[in-house]
Amino acid sequence: MPIVTSLKPQRNNKRVNVYLDGEFAFGIDLDNLVKFGIKVEREFSQKEINKIIHEAEFAKTYNKLLNFATLRPRSESELFSWLKRKKVPVTIHRKLFIRLKRLDLVDDTKFAKWWINQRLEFKLKSKKELKYELRQKGIDRNIIDEVLIESAIDEEKIAKKLLSRRRFKDNRKAFAFLARKGFDFNTIQNVVKYTGGE
Repeated sequence: MPIVTSLKPQRNNKRVNVYLDGEFAFGIDLDNLVKFGIKVEREFSQKEINKIIHEAEFAKTYNKLLNFATLRPRSESELFSWLKRKKVPVTIHRKLFIRLKRLDLVDDTKFAKWWINQRLEFKLKSKKELKYELRQKGIDRNIIDEVLIESAIDEEKIAKKLLSRRRFKDNRKAFAFLARKGFDFNTIQNVVKYTGGE
């Protein structure tokens, strides 16, 4: 049976390289090092080594996914895309998501509310633009509609702010600008009248 001949810390000091019979075998996080009782001169069967490597790889992927999920709120679709990009085996996707859900890091309704608040604060978006962006993030239409109703967005107020930044002299140009931004006819008509009309 293979025997542990050396343990060497990796640069970040959070993982350790394990050497079996003098050869590098795998890297492992400190929790799993302790959990599996890995120490110099201990022997492991190949079956045990395979299990340890599987657990170590899972922990490594989970920590990276956790970092990605906590930089800012993420939609479920964004998390799946990350797993796909990183070529994470489909067999562990469910286990990873269960862990994230326990930490309250997977919730498309919460994500949609956060996204709308951020966009309204920093970008001044119409409902149509917000819907489009949230669909791009993989959010279900029913969730989008529900959150938009709850948000009680004042599109006229947003449109007025957008126009005040551009200062259009021609009402037709102002109308076209707001139409491109996704505002409906009635909102645009009311706002263009507000800014002077024809």
